[in-house]
Amino acid sequence: MKEVVVTGATGLLGTNVIIKLLKNGYSVIALVRKESKYLGEENENLKWVEANLSSDLSQYLKNVDFVIHIAAETRMNLLTYNEYRKVNYEWTVDLFNQAQKCEVKKFLFISSANTLGFGSKADPGSEEKRQKYPFTQSWYAQSKLEAENYLLRNANNTEVIILNPTFMIGAHDSKPSSGKLIFWVWKKKLIFYPKGGKNFVHVEDVANGVVNALEKGKNGEKYLLANENLSYIDFFRIINRVTNQKPIKIPIPNIFLSILGKVGDELRKMKIRTNLSTANMKALQIHNYYSSRKSLEELDVQYQPVDNAVKDAIEYFKSKEMY
Repeated sequence: MKEVVVTGATGLLGTNVIIKLLKNGYSVIALVRKESKYLGEENENLKWVEANLSSDLSQYLKNVDFVIHIAAETRMNLLTYNEYRKVNYEWTVDLFNQAQKCEVKKFLFISSANTLGFGSKADPGSEEKRQKYPFTQSWYAQSKLEAENYLLRNANNTEVIILNPTFMIGAHDSKPSSGKLIFWVWKKKLIFYPKGGKNFVHVEDVANGVVNALEKGKNGEKYLLANENLSYIDFFRIINRVTNQKPIKIPIPNIFLSILGKVGDELRKMKIRTNLSTANMKALQIHNYYSSRKSLEELDVQYQPVDNAVKDAIEYFKSKEMY
């Protein structure tokens, strides 16, 4: 039985990855800050370890075949690049170097689609395209890209595979994280929506892509885990269809979002934490679209409709009485 170490095990993707790993016969060591946050099923092949990623983890990496590094700093309101870099770059480098010393075979790094260049529906972004504005000004995306570059430069004894998921929706979103976008619309009579769009994908499909990459992923390669390119209004229509609701929808003018971004920039100068920034507000105005071609061909990922992702997310929220 092959053994896998997983970080970020209690999050949306981490929980789904562990479920897939156990179903596929892997033995899993889950590194978490607090075991109590895990809401999946227990299993004899699942071992929980409460540990800080900044510490020496070599005792858990011995005789391990794979590391899947999911844990990351994803909050959008931090005030300095170093706050992102510490977690997303420095801790990643430390974990990878420890994995190399322990002769781990493969190191899978869960990055972000926003480290790659996006495109349009006619010409979507791919693994070969360079990162573009506004994500060149996103400290989160920049810290992920810096980590990617380090790992790829040092993919020697331990193979490195980079996975770049788009916006994930689905069950086990216990915070919620990306599911906040569903709550923006669900049970609302009036909805304000930005004019841009992005790529949406079922978190189950991303988890399948991650697990498939353990055996099928190639050293030094990046793989977009992406599915449907949708405008925000089209995504909100899916939510309305699934929940059988017909709210009034009003577009947010781009100029208003740009003003909010500038307000956020000024607040940040005063050391006030806010999700508002010019880069974040610009991201809502663009069509941030990607292609799944490479993961379809090389990782054999089968993508399901985003409608299913929305249904699964809402059923989960209902089961946990989060609505």
